[in-house]
Amino acid sequence: MSDQQINQVLQQMRSLAASAGVDAQPAASREIQPGQPNFRAMLRESLDKVSETQKSSNSLATRFELGDPDVDLPQVMVAKQKASVAFEATTQIRNRLVSAYQDIMNMQV
Repeated sequence: MSDQQINQVLQQMRSLAASAGVDAQPAASREIQPGQPNFRAMLRESLDKVSETQKSSNSLATRFELGDPDVDLPQVMVAKQKASVAFEATTQIRNRLVSAYQDIMNMQV
């Protein structure tokens, strides 16, 4: 396929997208508008929360091991379970994102 044919196909796709009301501009070149959800920021925030949960859990466990009277065993166990559930959820989300990426990459254009 020549460059001219490729450009014609791209132009047709853009005109069809425009008539359908879809933004045909590549996602990488679009600017994120204030107030719009930002996947990267939401993902980073979620990972930071999971990390903070794990750090808090480890801190409570260390304090309990050192004999801190303000920390009791049930509190440590609950914190450990929360960290475990958060990490497992993060792993499942990662697995689904990788699977979706692989599905998209295997699609024939």
